[in-house]
Amino acid sequence: MEDKYPMPFLANEVTLSDAPMLRQPFGDQWEVYSWKETGHMARKLAKGLKEMGLGRGSHIGLVSKNCREWVIADLAIMMIGAVSVPFYPNLSGTQLNEVIRLGDVEALFVGKVVNWDDMRIGIPKELPVIAFPHYEGFPSVESRYNWNQLIDANAPMTTIDSPSLSDTWTIVFTSGTTGTPKGVVLTYGALDSTKILFEQNNMLEISADGENRFFSYLPLNHIAERVVVEMTCLSYGGSISFVESLDTFAANLRDVQPTAFFAVPRIWTKFQLGILSKLPQAQLDSLLSNPATADITAKNLRLSLGLDQARGALTGAAPMPQTTKDWFKRIGIHIHEGYGMTENSAITTALNAYDERPGSVGQAQPGAEIRIDPETNEILMRAPYLMKGYYKDPAKTAEVLKDGWLHTGDEGRLDENGYLFITGRIKDTFKTAKGKFIVPAPIEWEFSTNADIEQICVMGLGCPQPIVMVCLSDVGKSKKKEEVEYSLSTTLSAVNSGQPNFARISTIVISNLHWSADNGLLTPTLKVKRNKLHERYGEALLGWHEAEETVVWEE
Repeated sequence: MEDKYPMPFLANEVTLSDAPMLRQPFGDQWEVYSWKETGHMARKLAKGLKEMGLGRGSHIGLVSKNCREWVIADLAIMMIGAVSVPFYPNLSGTQLNEVIRLGDVEALFVGKVVNWDDMRIGIPKELPVIAFPHYEGFPSVESRYNWNQLIDANAPMTTIDSPSLSDTWTIVFTSGTTGTPKGVVLTYGALDSTKILFEQNNMLEISADGENRFFSYLPLNHIAERVVVEMTCLSYGGSISFVESLDTFAANLRDVQPTAFFAVPRIWTKFQLGILSKLPQAQLDSLLSNPATADITAKNLRLSLGLDQARGALTGAAPMPQTTKDWFKRIGIHIHEGYGMTENSAITTALNAYDERPGSVGQAQPGAEIRIDPETNEILMRAPYLMKGYYKDPAKTAEVLKDGWLHTGDEGRLDENGYLFITGRIKDTFKTAKGKFIVPAPIEWEFSTNADIEQICVMGLGCPQPIVMVCLSDVGKSKKKEEVEYSLSTTLSAVNSGQPNFARISTIVISNLHWSADNGLLTPTLKVKRNKLHERYGEALLGWHEAEETVVWEE
């Protein structure tokens, strides 16, 4: 008989019965569901799904901002052995229709979405929609099935249809930086294999007795948030607290004081700039250098952020400058860094916060093997938590999975101690008019220390020299034009001094358009779509390169 996925929630549902599990904010109040209450609702919902004709192997979609119902729905899907197919909550109707079709979705949970009027156009009329309870400030979702009615109409399911380790757990669609999204198929075996991180590494100091507080705000359909927050809580116990809105983010985080916290570099930078807007760096340096004020200053800053009790802090999805890590270390926040992708459950390497290796993303995580292709310098890896493949796309699967090794598409090198350094993205490389190849990522990382820059893209296909396009951050937008130009040109000089002549940037162009997922220039995970930017700006590149000014404002 095939091994079953143990579904650790079922044990915790009993042992942590009355402990808080899901915490949803409403103004100054938090509504709390215990582990028993969460399990009770998930079982009733699971029974309702069975009554709808859904069961083992059914593909059930989820589209909503993070909330307690998201987790309950996910649990119910697992309880009937079905396959979760989660989507970004900011997709357009056209985008949603595409992934519903590609994912063979048979029913769809819809919750906290802002653009429902557009989104619903993309939902096939015959597709059953189950609406989460309405949240104030969000559009009402009209649907055939109502969350409360579905739960109230069904008794709790007592027999759990535990999936096998070889069964598909989820299909996660990539954000599509270069075209049609791909559905990454991850099995329950892959999910179960991720426990090796906590058994052998436990960088985030997760407590096995359930004394964990998680804060969920990054999209739950993203594999990193799903594994690091949701599935870690389900496996080891604790509570998951959600965010009411962007405006309440800071207050919600301070209320929770999580024991584990995961944020992309952009969030950490916003934290830093928020502190410095109230406490200038010179004054902060003085307070932290004085033994009489250093500890209390650092503690007050951690409390103000909501991170005073964080046993583990993590960043990923993009490189974090060493200077940013060092800044947070001074106030007692030690940030670990992880590198991974959807195709390997977001797990490849990790760099311990106490390990001084500037520029590295760390060593292979437990269970992972890494090597570098000698011809292309591509990073290859294999591990038990790899994807099964891309859903219904054997051709693309064969391109990236070869002899058990995942071809990541990233270029890199390993030092003599097994530390990985990412040197670029293979598909991003372009050739200038001089016939020289430019690898954009390392150049872009050099600009990351400039707080005036929110988004950046190195371009220049067919130009004599590469140029840089940027979107200004809120800090940059608040400055005078002359101050911004001086800041950017100073950074440009510093960056160019470390580059060979052919890779030196000729011009910085400040975009007059804010790049976003809505205008198609960023993915839902806020990664730049280089091909779309080139389509938009390609014809103007040569003119910008030939401009007399070093910093040019797009007209």
